[in-house]
Amino acid sequence: MKGMSVGMSAFCARVYTEDDRKRYRLLAQDDSNDLDEGRYRLPEPLIASMFSFILGTDLPGFGTNYLKQKMHFIRPAYFGEQLTATVTISQLRPEKNLVNLQTTCRNASGELVCSGEALVLAKDVRDRTPVEV
Repeated sequence: MKGMSVGMSAFCARVYTEDDRKRYRLLAQDDSNDLDEGRYRLPEPLIASMFSFILGTDLPGFGTNYLKQKMHFIRPAYFGEQLTATVTISQLRPEKNLVNLQTTCRNASGELVCSGEALVLAKDVRDRTPVEV
């Protein structure tokens, strides 16, 4: 947990494409047609995957073990729009190797798409200082 502090954050931005939609539908065997005013809705697991990416690569980083995650989806997101996911350390419990994090995802207009929190075990995280991405 060396190099981590409350308030430290990391983020990633992504645009899921029509090709991503096709691959997701094949992988998940999803035959739904979630059209909303001519745009396809992004499945919630793809939004959650952005948090997983950050937690496993940047903050806390490689070796992080998920214990719990809670997400509240506020508005739909769509294929073709840019999304930015952010995780921020809200509490460190070094005696138990636990890290509490706040999670948010916003669309290109800055509207909150999803908010939540995660609890991870950071016992096996490589000893390095996380960086903002």
